[in-house]
Amino acid sequence: MFGEMGCGVIDSDAQVRAAYGSDSVRRELRAWWGDSVFLPDGSVNRKAIARRVFDSPMERARLEKLVHPLVAAARDREMVEVAKDRKILAFVWDTPLLFEAGLNPQCDAIVFIEADPAQRLSRVVLSRGWSQEELSRRENFQWALDKKRNFSDYVLKNDSSPNEFRGRIRETLAQILAKTIR
Repeated sequence: MFGEMGCGVIDSDAQVRAAYGSDSVRRELRAWWGDSVFLPDGSVNRKAIARRVFDSPMERARLEKLVHPLVAAARDREMVEVAKDRKILAFVWDTPLLFEAGLNPQCDAIVFIEADPAQRLSRVVLSRGWSQEELSRRENFQWALDKKRNFSDYVLKNDSSPNEFRGRIRETLAQILAKTIR
């Protein structure tokens, strides 16, 4: 919705998927874990990697050390490219691990979008095919939602119709722009 309102949205998950497509990352993953993290077509099996890294903090840290610099470089390149469009009002980093990766100091404002547990589960079941156990496992490796909420500048509850929520986004964006463009 921020993108609909003139923001350049930088999607960290998309950048991770792109990093998994690079030859250097694929070579490293194969050296670490062999063919078990690849699909028959040769692409990276993200579910297999998730099983490994969400069961082992050391493996997760090793993967993040490999992938996060590539994601940061892609984010920087994308921001330079998007900034060429003079109509862009702001950048929005859609980054699930914003705090965990220490990126929050680089942000002018942090918006936390929250939804109740049943809504979160319903959404990831539909979009990613996750179970309750998978969602819980992944959330357990992140900062607690209360902590993220407390460290955020704006908290928006996504519990209404899309049009109503769009209005909340619009109001929040206006507030952010009023504070940052002075």
